Amino acid sequence: MKPDENDLLLIIDVQNDFCSDGALAVPGGDDVVPVINKLQPCFRHIAITQDWHPEHHGSFASSHPGKDPFSTIEMPYGEQTLWPDHCIQGSGGAEFHAELNTDPAALIIRKGMNPAIDSYSAFFENDRTTSTGLSGYLRKLDIKRVFCAGLAYDFCVRFSAGDASREGFKTFVISDACRAIDIDNSAALTTEFLEKNNIELITSELISPESIR
Repeated sequence: MKPDENDLLLIIDVQNDFCSDGALAVPGGDDVVPVINKLQPCFRHIAITQDWHPEHHGSFASSHPGKDPFSTIEMPYGEQTLWPDHCIQGSGGAEFHAELNTDPAALIIRKGMNPAIDSYSAFFENDRTTSTGLSGYLRKLDIKRVFCAGLAYDFCVRFSAGDASREGFKTFVISDACRAIDIDNSAALTTEFLEKNNIELITSELISPESIR
């Protein structure tokens, strides 16, 4: 499988707080970095998402006295998992992993900036109506296929892949370039979700290393 000028590599939330010793560390999160770096020369178009929360964000357990991280509450837009404080704007935890090559990316999408709404997807906030503008950007580039990689497989990758597919892009998730938090079997449920929505789960070995730049 050789990517062409109609393909995008979407790198999702490879940030310090989701990697080892981070505030919301995803097991094995650091392991995706070399895989993603190796993939990048295969793609002409690359975009990166960055969780970018204000302090006291509504998705933080610390903003809800008596609530623990990883518990759930009802928000106006639906059920919300509560997280440890993470990826606070301007903090070291919000920075990209030091070894992630960000130079080839033409676009960085910061998400989760609205203090009242969380944002897993690269395309929409969790109210499912507020767009990030990514779909329009990709259509202007005549992108046909989106290849997703990053953290976490069962949250931000899942939501981004689902929205990419619903927006009409043929969507792939690169399994060895992702890692999961896996809360209450969420990793297995994500794999089921991808299969039901005709989103292909592939490995990086299937993507040609030949550069098209």
